[in-house]
Amino acid sequence: MAWRPRPSDRFYRLIVRLGLFLRWAFQIRILVTGTEHLPAPGPRQGIARASTPGSGAVFAITHFGYVDFAAAELVLWKHAHAQLRFMIHQGAADHWLAGPAISATNSVVVGYSERAGALDEAVAKLVGGEYLAVFPEGGVSRSFKVRECKTGAVRMAAEAGVPVIPVSVWGAHLLLTRGHGFSPRLAWRAPVRVQVGEPLHVPRNVDAEAATAELRARLQAGIDACIADFPLPAAPGAWWMPSDLGGGAPSEAERQLLDAEDAANGRRRDSRGK
Repeated sequence: MAWRPRPSDRFYRLIVRLGLFLRWAFQIRILVTGTEHLPAPGPRQGIARASTPGSGAVFAITHFGYVDFAAAELVLWKHAHAQLRFMIHQGAADHWLAGPAISATNSVVVGYSERAGALDEAVAKLVGGEYLAVFPEGGVSRSFKVRECKTGAVRMAAEAGVPVIPVSVWGAHLLLTRGHGFSPRLAWRAPVRVQVGEPLHVPRNVDAEAATAELRARLQAGIDACIADFPLPAAPGAWWMPSDLGGGAPSEAERQLLDAEDAANGRRRDSRGK
């Protein structure tokens, strides 16, 4: 049986320290704008942020690579020593390496079929003051444009009475993404841009489809801002740039066809990542 440790914030902090060490070892530069949109740091319980009722938030993060989550967590840790709770698909929780970390970080696992329990657990965490990280696209976007988003982030925020904070991450896909493994050469002094957008406040009777469309627009606007001042120049046809900007990534039309093929083949999307 695979090892699944009990939730432990001490273990979580060890994972954060490992992330900080790897960032130092490879001299990765996390360049953040929009920190004024982050919640105020608030009180701490020991070294980490204390979760108090009424202070929760949904962090909606773009998903272009497998370590986008790490960039978001390190930003929140620097800002408030906050520990994100992630909403993660069962496929990732089943992974031999990611599974123990997911268990230790007290994340919410969404099963292959039954999802109501996970949604209830997520809302309870939000009501209790936790920060819940969600990838509303539901999987890695191979076009490196924000793909169609699911309504779950908005619906959970409305039920819990908390804001949705858009977090756009650009450049982390250079480190590790679908079809492109980790390269120490690319990782060395790699820049990662993070744009924190203005919080989206949603009433309980929100039109989930309309609010989700607005969230997607805000996430893409954040990506556009990240690309505009990204310090790493891209050669023509670079695989990590969107096709409409001269890059070699699949176009949106091609991405939709590839996604449809995955769905038709019953492929569990992105089971190796968060």
